[in-house]
Amino acid sequence: MRLMLVHPSALMYSEIFLRLEPLGLERVAAAAREAGHQVRVVDLQVLDRKLLDRELRSYQPEALGISLNYLANIPEALEIAHSAKAAAPGCFVFFGGHSVSFIGDHVLEQAEGAVDAIARGEGETVIVPLLDAVRDRAAHTVPGVVTADGRGPAPKMLESIDRPRPARDLMRRRNRYFIGELDPCASIEFTRGCPWDCSFCSAWTFYGRSYRRAAPEAAAEEMASIREPNVFIVDDVAFIKPDHGHGIAAELERRDIRKRYYLETRADVLLRNEEVFERWTRLGLKYMFLGMEALDADGLDQFRKRISPDENFKALETARRMGISVAINLIVDPGWDEEQFRLVREFALAVPEIVHLTVMTPYPGTEVWHTEARQLTTRDYRLFDIQHAVVPTRLPLEQFYRELVRTQAVINRKHLGLRTAIGAMRVLGRNLAHGQTNFARMLWKFGRVYNADRQFADHARPVEYELPVPERRGAPGRKELFVHTIGRSGARAGQTGQQTGQQAGQQAGQQADPAQ
Repeated sequence: MRLMLVHPSALMYSEIFLRLEPLGLERVAAAAREAGHQVRVVDLQVLDRKLLDRELRSYQPEALGISLNYLANIPEALEIAHSAKAAAPGCFVFFGGHSVSFIGDHVLEQAEGAVDAIARGEGETVIVPLLDAVRDRAAHTVPGVVTADGRGPAPKMLESIDRPRPARDLMRRRNRYFIGELDPCASIEFTRGCPWDCSFCSAWTFYGRSYRRAAPEAAAEEMASIREPNVFIVDDVAFIKPDHGHGIAAELERRDIRKRYYLETRADVLLRNEEVFERWTRLGLKYMFLGMEALDADGLDQFRKRISPDENFKALETARRMGISVAINLIVDPGWDEEQFRLVREFALAVPEIVHLTVMTPYPGTEVWHTEARQLTTRDYRLFDIQHAVVPTRLPLEQFYRELVRTQAVINRKHLGLRTAIGAMRVLGRNLAHGQTNFARMLWKFGRVYNADRQFADHARPVEYELPVPERRGAPGRKELFVHTIGRSGARAGQTGQQTGQQAGQQAGQQADPAQ
């Protein structure tokens, strides 16, 4: 079957700070290709929409899958679905991905026939059975699949995340993927899932609070196949289990693999497993993303981070001692006033780390969604990008954006622009010598992307597609939020990952995108 897989356009923050290869889509593509299907991938983060329109007409896909890890991309995906039906009559269109897994029935109804199915859960397990069922008009019987004719059983989990290996060869313009000065930058997954249960996050609800690890040998083999000199480790929290991190490190050392790495982790994990992170600095670990989320204990308790401010600040000192450059994330509470924004600006200027700001946003699949969603001031999918306020703000909305952008601009002046360009001249020169312009472009794009007037005006755009709201108020039972239930197959998947990880090492992950 001719299959086309599409990743939607980049979101607001991706216009500046990072643009990551769609690792999940590459793995789905690999699974389909291994089953004998002909596969083409179009990543609209790096390719033009006109190219997609041309290839829909020339390639005439029999099936089209669109990855929806972010709510803000849903209107674009629905538009593409309608275009695909017109350009390739008879094409079976389906959506999959993290965000759409929580609201599949609603999105299917909104599509008005342009979308034939929603694939909930892990794409690698559903893609081949779904394509096989399309021929028999039995998509509604496939585990994890929702159609107008009904839904199949609960989605299945991978027994092992070692396979399929991402089909990186199907990606065009790989040189457009980057994160900060790591330009170009590939991505890799060592673990999947998160054992914590932060109230604002849906990683743990998506995977049913499971946690799986790749075998160190398989992880090292995949790393050896990556051509890029820079690699982003996309785990939700990196190096949770020290044996796993040491195991992968040993395999990389044995193969003499040296790259520059960026990862995400938690402060308490860094403090608990310092030896692992020190070992990885010798392998090339240069950058780390720490989701501090709040500066005070009340804020951390609100988000159920299960960590103290002292641990966060001690972790920053530890990373500095190791020579790791840290990017901090703080969640902007819509209830902030001018004084709280001022305090964050003072903090951002007082520490050497880069400080990122994301606006607290209730997402389907999170506990916050069920406690805050009925207060939504908008249900426009496009505003659910962690850069817009979607619940009431203490300040008038326009003033809130001015304070937000003012704070971001202070951080920008510290870390971007001419001063940074001069300080990073060696990096810029090296990147430009290899034809890499992503990092150079980001240094001067802030003012064109982050603009209070633009963000405020976004609320006045006509809205065609809206989010649903929870049917009831208050947080439901934990397992009611799960996409994957830890049952017989889920337990096997978790045990397999742990057993292989314990054989040689430790490790874990991170939060793959500052938005998630």
